[in-house]
Amino acid sequence: MPDHLFAELATGGGSSDALAFLERGERARRLLLLRTFQERLDSLPTPLTPHAEAWRVLWAAADKAPEAVERLILAPQVGSWLAHVLRRMHGTSEGPPLWAEAGRLGALAIAAALHARIDADLLVPLTDGALHLPGLGMAQLAATEPGMMVGRAQARKGELTLTLAAVDGSEQPGTGAVLTCRPSTAQAHTASDPAGTGARWVPLRTLAHHGPSGAVDIPLDDLDPYRDLDEPIVPARLDADEAAVWQKMFEEAAGLLTAAGEGSGLGRLDPTAIRTVVPWGRTSTTPPPPPDVRVSATSGDSYGAMVIARPSSALALAEAFVHEFQHSKLAALLHLFPLLDDDREERYYAPWRGDPRHLTGLLHGAYAFIGVAGFWRERLADPEHAETAAYHFALRRLQVRLVVRTLLASGRLTAEGRVLVAGLGRTLDGWLREPVDRSALQRARTAARLHRTEWRLRNVAPESGTANDPAGLRFRADRESWPDVRTYAFADCHSAPSTADEHLAVGDLDTAYALYSDVLDANPPEPHVLAGWIVVHAALSPGRTSCRMLAHPELFQPQHRA
Repeated sequence: MPDHLFAELATGGGSSDALAFLERGERARRLLLLRTFQERLDSLPTPLTPHAEAWRVLWAAADKAPEAVERLILAPQVGSWLAHVLRRMHGTSEGPPLWAEAGRLGALAIAAALHARIDADLLVPLTDGALHLPGLGMAQLAATEPGMMVGRAQARKGELTLTLAAVDGSEQPGTGAVLTCRPSTAQAHTASDPAGTGARWVPLRTLAHHGPSGAVDIPLDDLDPYRDLDEPIVPARLDADEAAVWQKMFEEAAGLLTAAGEGSGLGRLDPTAIRTVVPWGRTSTTPPPPPDVRVSATSGDSYGAMVIARPSSALALAEAFVHEFQHSKLAALLHLFPLLDDDREERYYAPWRGDPRHLTGLLHGAYAFIGVAGFWRERLADPEHAETAAYHFALRRLQVRLVVRTLLASGRLTAEGRVLVAGLGRTLDGWLREPVDRSALQRARTAARLHRTEWRLRNVAPESGTANDPAGLRFRADRESWPDVRTYAFADCHSAPSTADEHLAVGDLDTAYALYSDVLDANPPEPHVLAGWIVVHAALSPGRTSCRMLAHPELFQPQHRA
């Protein structure tokens, strides 16, 4: 990678040239994984068409329609499947019978043949009578038993015929399970169950946006078994209303991202960079979703794909797009460079997590949240979002700078890793000098203190003493996951505060202290309340003792202030 492109990515951003380089690296990696997979297939028994014939069909399609087949091979779901099946071959992952997972190569070849409009006839694996065609959708046969079985897929001039088959390739007698259709992601081109047998073609949905650079169509994948992070999952088809809400919200979110302008500015994202959106955990518009994104994830095996639980606002969705694409960028960098020597010990504080993290997770968080900080910085001049933007920008720049210092002090960064993390630090140092609304800045600082205090109360054992080295921490045996309810709650300044947290958010320290104390008088110390009490106590009684209390809250119990 040329130095100037690495330097761009080390700011947290990156030009179109830098992203294009990452994509070329991902293409090279995908082809290497395919070759590794091919080399391991010879020794794998299968009831399907011999693997060599599936490879022949795939490459014949690539000769006829190279661009379409290239897009297919580089699709995120293909990358996720390929990495998963190689882990299966190494014995480090689980799933359906290995012949069935490896046999997805046949489904890939059939999808390529349909794109290229060439003839193919292959035995392919079916899951509960369904054939999943990457990038196209799902062909479902009727009246089949659950589990893995063999189907015969025939492609001819863009038309698919699918039948249930015996192991020798003949049609199963008496099943009547036949489907003929022309697969497409467009509903208008679907030929589904013309004979009324219950067989159907279910096309892959897309999210459409018409931006300055033209039309954008991004898969909204609720079908592919390899759309998640590792092990295959069942289809979870969205209902029509939910899909319509996704379309509306995506168009609004894409509009917010393109409104930020062109260029490599941090927090900006060309929607065309998104390869797939995978909806998580929702198949109905009710009950109402939360205002923020509660679940989002990205896998390094599926560049540009994002698993997201739909929020209630386009602004939150746009923020999640930026956050997850930052993860994709860093994963692509980690495929090219060893950025750190990670012993995988989970002992570091991450201001956006409830659990201790290893160094790779810490680096991923820093790179993702510097993008989030940039996203909110882009919205400081927007009157509609300025107050919320000021809080989130102030909070995330403060939190990421803390993590950057931890990474630099770890002694485990490689030469390239030090360049990258130092570049992030320079970006943040410039941002920390930028003025932010005073109220928003104070709420952000308070929220950051609260999170770190509660994290230590819930995770760190008191017998750890005062060790400043993360390697010296000892963690509680009874620690468990906990909800971070304050990070987003402190984004708003309540006009009529009633709870201790709300009084703390508006700066009414005495009332907040009294309310926290009342709860602690009546109940055993609870980490959420105790964290609030400690932060307020330190603000009301500054000094050396309060500094020690904030640094190591697990060593202290509340003592009421006179």
